[in-house]
Amino acid sequence: MSASVPRLVIAAPASGAGKTTVATGLMAALAGRGLAVSPHKVGPDYIDPGYHALATGRPGRNLDPWLVGEDLVAPLFLHGAAGADIAVVEGVMGLYDGAGAGEFASTAHVARLLQAPVVLVVDAARQSRSVAALVHGFASYDTRLRFGGVILNRVGSERHEDLLREALAESGVPVLGAIRRTDAVATPSRHLGLVPVAERRALARETMKAAEDLVASSCDLEGLLRLARTAPPLAARPWTPDPRDPGAAAGPSVPEGTRIAVAAGPAFTFGYTEQAELLSAAGAEVVTFDPLTDEALPEGTRGIVIGGGFPEVYATELSANEPLRKEVAAFGGPISAECAGLLYLARTLDGRPMCGILGIEAGMTGTLTLGYRDAVAVRDSVLTRDGERYRGHEFHRTAVRPAPDRPLFRWRSGADGFAEGGVTASYLHLHWAGSPHLAARFTAAAAGGPVHRDRR
Repeated sequence: MSASVPRLVIAAPASGAGKTTVATGLMAALAGRGLAVSPHKVGPDYIDPGYHALATGRPGRNLDPWLVGEDLVAPLFLHGAAGADIAVVEGVMGLYDGAGAGEFASTAHVARLLQAPVVLVVDAARQSRSVAALVHGFASYDTRLRFGGVILNRVGSERHEDLLREALAESGVPVLGAIRRTDAVATPSRHLGLVPVAERRALARETMKAAEDLVASSCDLEGLLRLARTAPPLAARPWTPDPRDPGAAAGPSVPEGTRIAVAAGPAFTFGYTEQAELLSAAGAEVVTFDPLTDEALPEGTRGIVIGGGFPEVYATELSANEPLRKEVAAFGGPISAECAGLLYLARTLDGRPMCGILGIEAGMTGTLTLGYRDAVAVRDSVLTRDGERYRGHEFHRTAVRPAPDRPLFRWRSGADGFAEGGVTASYLHLHWAGSPHLAARFTAAAAGGPVHRDRR
């Protein structure tokens, strides 16, 4: 089977060149022309896909060979791009920067897997003719890439643009846009990167409109569309959410109405779209709740999923919602918690009471913990079996005390995770499409557990 979707990968020589602004502005500009735009992000980042979704009206999706394996990148892309007129893939870091010493899981790696043309966003500030040498180096470094052109960012003046274009004309690399310096498209950042859309939706819409107008007026949209249409068909089938656990014996089907509540709202914004799709395919009814404002779990909840986010920013508000904290603490069904979810289940977060399911104290630190982890489950739990391998990532500036005496996961340089009854909690972020049995196991556990009733 071959599937053809016009597509582009937006890359850069390094972080900070403006590729997020260009990618999201391009998504919005194409959507503004009436095209159905499928947004994608290379790597594990949760925040950029939120801006992509705002720009396109479609879920932002991640493409990460480390988390899901090389073989799933094209199928996941085709699944997300179904029905789209064009797909725009935002890269990560520099074009050739990978998960380790090599370029595995780099933007270049994903571009090759997708056979997608690459457009390089270059920060042109403080250079003129040297831009040709820079672009030539990136274009010729890996001849397997389909290098399609360059967008010049932070151009200072008309004269500056003329010098840049003259230099690049000699290189033979097409210039597909030249964007002037502006502060109108700046997005605020803090300790883990950009502030998520959910925390600044109205302002984010204003910034997005400015980025759309900037790209539409500064870039060759017709040329970018023509380039996207040169991408060949992919010899892959679209991914489908199949959550079956190949190691489990066939059992009874999940009862209709097995409701799994997923934490959402400004404090819990980190999650991969495919997780909810896998839970639904396993037979669950997926609903959301906001631990900042909802004083009770959704009626009929049988399982709780609490992903990542910024509970440390909202610790006071989360603590103040005592009715919900008590309900979560008394909940008897399975709970899956990652990173922010781990902090919410602690006794305290920066001295403020949390749910208290885990006998740990959590707090901010001055150290950023960041990186991919090749982990082994060393305990059975509601999600894992002893000896299974999982690839995940960590991304936090918090720590918990005491550390688990019997961790759920181990990897070469560390260990992490709690498993108590039906509760699993860890700093490790997992992409469930890479381990789809997690959804089957969690849904089965939820189906067999108690049903939450609203006692208000």
